[in-house]
Amino acid sequence: MRCVRLINAFGPEIRHTIVSAQPHALGAAQYVLPSIPTVYPRGFPQLTGFPGPGRLRRLAQAMRGHDLVLTYNWGAMDAVMAHTVYGKVFNLPPLVHQEDGFNEDEAQRLKSSRNWYRRIALGGAQALVVPSTLLERIARGVWYQPDARVHRIANGIPTETYRKPPRKDALRGIVKHKGECWLGTLAGLRPVKNLGRLVRAVEKLPENWQLVILGEGPERAALRAEAERLGVAHRVHLPGFAPDPAKAVGLFDLFALSSESEQFPISVVEAMAAGLAVAAPAVGDIAAMVSVQNRPFIVAPGDENALAEAFVRLARDKALRSEIGAANRAKAQAEYDEAGMIAAYRALYAGVMGQEDLP
Repeated sequence: MRCVRLINAFGPEIRHTIVSAQPHALGAAQYVLPSIPTVYPRGFPQLTGFPGPGRLRRLAQAMRGHDLVLTYNWGAMDAVMAHTVYGKVFNLPPLVHQEDGFNEDEAQRLKSSRNWYRRIALGGAQALVVPSTLLERIARGVWYQPDARVHRIANGIPTETYRKPPRKDALRGIVKHKGECWLGTLAGLRPVKNLGRLVRAVEKLPENWQLVILGEGPERAALRAEAERLGVAHRVHLPGFAPDPAKAVGLFDLFALSSESEQFPISVVEAMAAGLAVAAPAVGDIAAMVSVQNRPFIVAPGDENALAEAFVRLARDKALRSEIGAANRAKAQAEYDEAGMIAAYRALYAGVMGQEDLP
């Protein structure tokens, strides 16, 4: 969705060719403005597979004819390698790679084989963009990227749109009733998010507190089963993906995160912009992202009891939640508005193409 926001912000003067490592995973395409010229080529070589010379050569050939190539995360690393190996052969355009974090297979420890592969593949990239200070340290200290290549650009959102209180019936299949309080999160229903921690925490919260998880993914059935096992299924809600978080996050009374691995989660920024207190593990940059008042509720990674205790303390103190939420909102508006993010990407992309500005 950040990529879509940039595409829309740059306007119809720029044409886009979009390829997914999962050919049918194009759900965000529906949010690209109709005025933006965009194609999704069917014949583009697969981004995954054995990185032999022939396949890398085909990937490199497919990049010809563009002015700039943008690649995202490990799933596109073969394309980055192809650009490094064959860039001069085919006179390829500059490439900017962007890393946002890791899935469950690297949540606890980075794979040495992938570290080596990234070091080599990124050798021909003009820039490497990361959103967090943790990833910035990894890029320089583990992947051995030169300082001039690494750019940290924090994720941003249109913070003003989160000030308006949402409708009580803004979510599909669920309405917030008088007297209810919601512990909420936005997350893909994947193992790395460890959302079972939130389900188990519901048992310790007052009866009027509900858990609302906005997102889709393969863990839906497992979360339902855990809620039923604990006897809290009537208090756990999975309404699905929220295409416009600004119309939903404000329904929460407290924002929760339970992930094993994060870097600079936009969902935390969205919660802050909506004026919410946040309780979460201290993964990625979360402890530095939130306000000073909120930091006591960012707990040690993996400590499920400490996380549940943070929920309970905040659930019982509405005044404290309001105080923290106000501080979070002020910080989000000052530091995480999307205007700065868009300007930073615009300047970087223009710079690597040798231009003063994008068209």
